[in-house]
Amino acid sequence: MVITPLLRLLALTGLVLSVTVGCATAPTQEMSDARQAIQAARGAGAEKHAPEVLGNAESLLAKAEQSIADNEYEPARADAVSAKKEAVKARNIALAIGAAQAVLDEANSLGAEWRDSRKILSRAREAAKAGDEETAVKIANLAKRQGEDAINQHYLESAKLLLWEAEKKKGQMSPDQFADYKDADAAYRSQEGKRAYDLASQLMASLKGGVDRYVVVRGDNLWDISAKYGVYGDPYQWPLIFKANAHKMEDADLIFPGQDLRINRGNPSSEIDAAIRHARTRGAWSLGVAEESDRAFLNRY
Repeated sequence: MVITPLLRLLALTGLVLSVTVGCATAPTQEMSDARQAIQAARGAGAEKHAPEVLGNAESLLAKAEQSIADNEYEPARADAVSAKKEAVKARNIALAIGAAQAVLDEANSLGAEWRDSRKILSRAREAAKAGDEETAVKIANLAKRQGEDAINQHYLESAKLLLWEAEKKKGQMSPDQFADYKDADAAYRSQEGKRAYDLASQLMASLKGGVDRYVVVRGDNLWDISAKYGVYGDPYQWPLIFKANAHKMEDADLIFPGQDLRINRGNPSSEIDAAIRHARTRGAWSLGVAEESDRAFLNRY
């Protein structure tokens, strides 16, 4: 079969036209992607932590919008793609620097911030200003880790003092309190500063606990009494009051003005958890009737 020069020319022309038509459409998807990326960068705090890079992204998007207005779709597409890349870069930088700053602020609030931490973060900001994403993120993460180490060290030192004080009271501990002591000590040995401190603090509060009293007034009920700041500050702990005063009340829902109620302090965490669990799952009740679930709670704990 012989293809004439004319047919070859027509075929080549059709190919060129098809490519041209295929590329002549507006870069709708690319523009949408760029706008979403810029919005995400702003949401991550790029206006504060990476303003220069965010500004580049916004400038490229504006340039792409102008190219579309001039029907120059290919330059618009290229600028939209570049705008998205810059926006993603701005977001990554902002997330890293923002996270580092939050950790350092926490360390500072505890009086635990290390001397050179802010200098390290300043270096991350300088890299961000230069548009160096890799360096900015790397240095920001270093500052963040240093802040986390400072916070952990602060809590470890505080937990150590509490555990030292608690150790002197081992002979006074109940089985539950001794279990709490072992948990706190294990957390300390595992270098879990915040957990060790929280457990040790709760233990010391329990060891220092005592007994208070509350006189019932008209309109009171155990739920409201337990919720009072000077009692437990939590209405769901009312079964603790019921348990401590079961010898003077038949029905947890029926108390009288003038009753002198015992309020135990320093309840073990296991008893607090059991009381809250009972309060949440108690079920229906009737005034003047001693509920079976309440009796079961007293017998169990």
